[in-house]
Amino acid sequence: MATVKLSRIFVVEERSNPSTDFFVAPKLQQSGTEVEHCNLQQTPEIGAGEQVALVFVRYVSKAWQQWLQQHRLQVHRLIYFMDDDLFDLAAFRGLPWRYRYKLARLAYSRRKWLQQNKAELWVSTPFLQSKYAFWQPKLVQACLPSVQPAQLTLFYHGSASHQAEIEWLKPVVAGVLEEEPAVSFEIIGNSEINWLYRGLPRVHVLHPMSWPAYQALLARGQRDIGLAPLLAGRFNQARSYTKFFDITRARAVGLYSEGSIYQQVVQHDDNGLLLPNEPQRWADAIVDLVRQPERRQRLQQQAVQSCQRLENPVWEE
Repeated sequence: MATVKLSRIFVVEERSNPSTDFFVAPKLQQSGTEVEHCNLQQTPEIGAGEQVALVFVRYVSKAWQQWLQQHRLQVHRLIYFMDDDLFDLAAFRGLPWRYRYKLARLAYSRRKWLQQNKAELWVSTPFLQSKYAFWQPKLVQACLPSVQPAQLTLFYHGSASHQAEIEWLKPVVAGVLEEEPAVSFEIIGNSEINWLYRGLPRVHVLHPMSWPAYQALLARGQRDIGLAPLLAGRFNQARSYTKFFDITRARAVGLYSEGSIYQQVVQHDDNGLLLPNEPQRWADAIVDLVRQPERRQRLQQQAVQSCQRLENPVWEE
């Protein structure tokens, strides 16, 4: 039998996840074939002559069932990987109801369909390999994922009173994360903020915390670029420039709104950046700073000196 040359391997996953990173991706790297990652609703176009492999990681959606039905003759290998017991409803006992429903809908209910389509079964543990021995599963060993490049932390630590700024920043952050894979974004917020930023990669939403806890957070780790937009509004007219201190104490360089209270303490391109409230200008400035580490260091050092002067004013009688 002639060996079929695969043009691509499609990995179907709900989102980036440890199952893929620890098990599936290292295994597929050995093939030398181009690997494309797709979400549960993102189905690709393929050429008439292409032969591909399709790997489902835990979940199978109706969109992909329909895609496979349409392209079955071009899918040379169909693989399903699981690292939990997803084909036994009894194993779901004790799990939250919503999670149980998800597993039943996207995994358990697909078992018969996968078998009918002669899918290979890959599993993560000897227990699963033994339990589903009739399927002749392949045991996939966990591997340490390839080392990711060092991440720069972009952050905004506004409270709930800054809802307008939080929403304004989303396209700014989206543009930066798309252009710079080595940047992650940190923001403080509740479940609504988590939902707002959910679709963006490398976003970390921290729970609101007390002032002492926040001070400990700033002291614990290096952050690189802090954001302090201040949009026009009556409430913002009374704001102070305290975020200049927070950003500097986080050992980061700050971007601040031009024409705001920050102009009292920030000199543009000396101890921070002052920018008009135009999202593209902010995104471009952030990308420039990401690519200029020496400039970031200079601005941050100047900001430290400015803070020291502001924290030790001359007492007026």
